[in-house]
Amino acid sequence: MDSVPPLDTERVLALLPQGQFVMTSQFDGRRAGVLVRWVCACADEPLLISVSLRKGHWISPMIRDSRTFAVCRLESTDRLAAKKFAETNRANDGDPFDCMAVTRLVSGAPVLVRSSLCLDCEVVRHIDLEADFELFIGKVLASNDQAIPAAGTA
Repeated sequence: MDSVPPLDTERVLALLPQGQFVMTSQFDGRRAGVLVRWVCACADEPLLISVSLRKGHWISPMIRDSRTFAVCRLESTDRLAAKKFAETNRANDGDPFDCMAVTRLVSGAPVLVRSSLCLDCEVVRHIDLEADFELFIGKVLASNDQAIPAAGTA
């Protein structure tokens, strides 16, 4: 893997507790995304984040198999993405990103172009809680200021 320019850690950490996030992943030619309830920082060095995901969502096996995910902050005015990636939208037929401009960072997980903050992560730990949520701990590999346009998207 090529080296990634250093992240502006302070800027990233300041933006995390704000807003609503979509967690995305890609594996074996399929892409998925879901709104998540909580995204927060876990560690500074290396920069780790935790993402809380409701158990049973069909994105979980994709994250498990790819060992990667991205989180994209949604603006409060982005009603299309909020509706498209709501937890209640469990239909996994088709590509949920077909009508959206996406790019990719290091891992290949889809990243929403119009998102003001995207973090591309490698899974370092998965915690299956005895609760209705599971935790994914991700090492931040890149942020959207290091985006690479994906083939065929804009």
